[in-house]
Amino acid sequence: MKVLVAVKRVVDYNVKVRVKSDGTGMDIAGVKMSMNPFDEIAVEEAVRLKEKGSATEVIAVSCGVAACGETLRTAMAIGADRGLLVETDAELQPLAVAKLLKAIAEREQPGLVILGKQAIDDDANQTGQMLAALLGWPQATFASRLEVEGDGARVTREVDGGLETIAIKLPAVVTTDLRLNEPRYVTLPNIMKAKKKPLDTLSPADLGVDVAPRLQTLKVSEPPRRGAGVKVPDVATLVSRLKTEAKVI
Repeated sequence: MKVLVAVKRVVDYNVKVRVKSDGTGMDIAGVKMSMNPFDEIAVEEAVRLKEKGSATEVIAVSCGVAACGETLRTAMAIGADRGLLVETDAELQPLAVAKLLKAIAEREQPGLVILGKQAIDDDANQTGQMLAALLGWPQATFASRLEVEGDGARVTREVDGGLETIAIKLPAVVTTDLRLNEPRYVTLPNIMKAKKKPLDTLSPADLGVDVAPRLQTLKVSEPPRRGAGVKVPDVATLVSRLKTEAKVI
């Protein structure tokens, strides 16, 4: 069984991003970029499935600028067998990415597609669900445990009320949550090996997908600064301020 894993290049989670002065977006010039943490968990889970014998090949896919090839090399250093880059300079929105992944899934015929539940830059949490709908495959989102059993899988997923375990038939789409696993440390020998693994490049046109944005960002602004806290002498004063000033009760 092939496992297809989608990875996204995002601003590193340790970087504090700033809004551009003209309000058109975030200023990411010169900042450190890395693999989306949820996608890193997805790659780790796919590699573990291969190590258990449940998968025969792990294919990492990324959509975006040429620098996304570096993210794919990281995925291959974790353990992916090969990489596939859909290179484009266009702004990619979730639906466009889902269409690209659908075309790749139809080409590669994987038994399982694993994605991070969301990217830490836009927090959209849409691509996995859209992909499952486009393919007509079962889906299991927010997975905290994944067990492949024959032609099906059991997925424990995190919901508002706790944990929910569902059974799905393969092929399927699974999106990962933080508690699914802890990605392994990438060693230097594996980084060197990743440089020799195959990395193919396609364009959206090669896949017959129109990636033109359907949504327009009108303005981006920073949230208002949080005011300093104040001390109150007693509960009565606190309740009074919550009623008259904060107007929350």
